[in-house]
Amino acid sequence: MIPKLTSEPGASEVAAQVRSGALSPLEAVEACIARIEELNGPLNAVIVKDYDRAREAAKALDGQSAEDRPLFGVPMTVKESFNVAGLPTTFGHLEFKDYVVANDSRVVRLLKDAGAIIVGKTNVPPDLADLQSNNPVYGRTNNPHDHSRVSGGSSGGSAVALASGMVPAEYGSDIGSSIRNPAHFNGVFGHKPTFGLISRRGHAHPAAGGRDVHDGPLSVAGPLARSAKDLELLLDVTAERPLLRKAKALKDMRFLALIEHPVSEVDASVRDPIEAAIAMIEAAGATVKRKSDLLPDLAEQHANYMRLLNTAMARGRPGPSGQTMTLADYYLLLDEQARNRYAWADLFTEYDFVLAPPLPFVAYEHDATPITERRITINGKDSAFADALAWAGLATFPHLPSTVVPVGETGGLPCGMQVMGPEWGDLDCIAAAGAIGELTGA
Repeated sequence: MIPKLTSEPGASEVAAQVRSGALSPLEAVEACIARIEELNGPLNAVIVKDYDRAREAAKALDGQSAEDRPLFGVPMTVKESFNVAGLPTTFGHLEFKDYVVANDSRVVRLLKDAGAIIVGKTNVPPDLADLQSNNPVYGRTNNPHDHSRVSGGSSGGSAVALASGMVPAEYGSDIGSSIRNPAHFNGVFGHKPTFGLISRRGHAHPAAGGRDVHDGPLSVAGPLARSAKDLELLLDVTAERPLLRKAKALKDMRFLALIEHPVSEVDASVRDPIEAAIAMIEAAGATVKRKSDLLPDLAEQHANYMRLLNTAMARGRPGPSGQTMTLADYYLLLDEQARNRYAWADLFTEYDFVLAPPLPFVAYEHDATPITERRITINGKDSAFADALAWAGLATFPHLPSTVVPVGETGGLPCGMQVMGPEWGDLDCIAAAGAIGELTGA
């Protein structure tokens, strides 16, 4: 069974209630605010509240047409790193606690254009650089299933606000599983889009002083929700290009299940629920294979991913050793990335999707150890925490879309599974995750 903490309607249902007249935009906002005020205290997920402007925005929608505005009257939050005009963007740094931005990010503007009402922002780690959300500006976000455990990061507040029922929809970002690990840890859906599908304009570190910056070679923005249907809705209104879909039935899908990785062993707490889900998929008539000669060298891919990730996060600054990657080496690394992308494209001529863990463990206990020094126990063995990012880079390095679907639990803690597909196959990934979710009870 998948542990669920709420039966509150998602974005699609709220939008339908508003369109039918069963709920006014203001009533939807007031109900959302009431849930945040009731539930947020011990969780600390919604850390910037914009209630008064949300109420005014809801009142302004009265009498307006909902036509061509699929999120009309839907209250929601966004990750703290997205600029929302009139609100602070700190990336978790005290020095930027009073840094209030003047303009909405592109994602926020598109959400508002679709009728969404932003009621606040959700918590992150400093620089969006951890798998837990704790910073000196807003404090720590706790997992709603067990407050002694992490929420995930960097979109940790996003997933907690959803899982607990505070909001019907959320928007985050991902470079090292920052959408996928919080979805996995909290039992919700999350989608890491194909690189470049969603604009990151207005999602920039406050150190840039409000100036737009280069997106980098890996980072993406993407939605989180409590259903695949809502993921698709949120993606539709924010995508910068139209997407095609194959619309295959589950029984006709071809999967490659990837549960072994040369860098990172998978703990039984994750392996067992995923294996149970794979058995359900096979029982539904789908084809599931365990090996393929088309897979790229995963150890090499992880090494290159970590090099590119560290380069992207440092933005050209020297690393701990004092060295900086040369321009020539950077271009050679981009060549490696291109070859890796082509290898995955070849694999997806034989398979529709790849199934994999989002991380090799479920939500762990709060740990203040720096991520570069952190250790974790996997199947009773002490392991380097950073090795777990091998499962993040699986989709990130080759720019692939990946949808996390809840598939089970271990000891009351949720477990998710990645559904990866070919570049621009985002809607198919979400649809496949939705079909799998129907089997697992997500």
